[in-house]
Amino acid sequence: MANIYTNAKVDLTTTSETVLYTAPSNSRAIVKSLLVSNDAGSAATLTATLTNAAAAVFSLFKVKSIDSNTTEQLLTEPLILLENEILKVTASDANELHVVASILEINRD
Repeated sequence: MANIYTNAKVDLTTTSETVLYTAPSNSRAIVKSLLVSNDAGSAATLTATLTNAAAAVFSLFKVKSIDSNTTEQLLTEPLILLENEILKVTASDANELHVVASILEINRD
């Protein structure tokens, strides 16, 4: 069993739903931090979802407003992802938001 510290990051260049992170099939993951930075001159919104192994989608943040030229920490508590669960993000506007997640993977091998 190993603990693996990692991060996942994405520059949301489109308004399409984008995979930020997928928990490995042999690990559980603890998302400690979910930072969103808006580097544009106007506000944008972010939607974040969690998809489980049965393909059910759960809303984490629904149209969360991110002010222009600011960074927001979305999580106030750790978020646990089970094996193969997927964290996805969607921006309201292209080329404005960057998302970085700090993650601890707990590998069972």
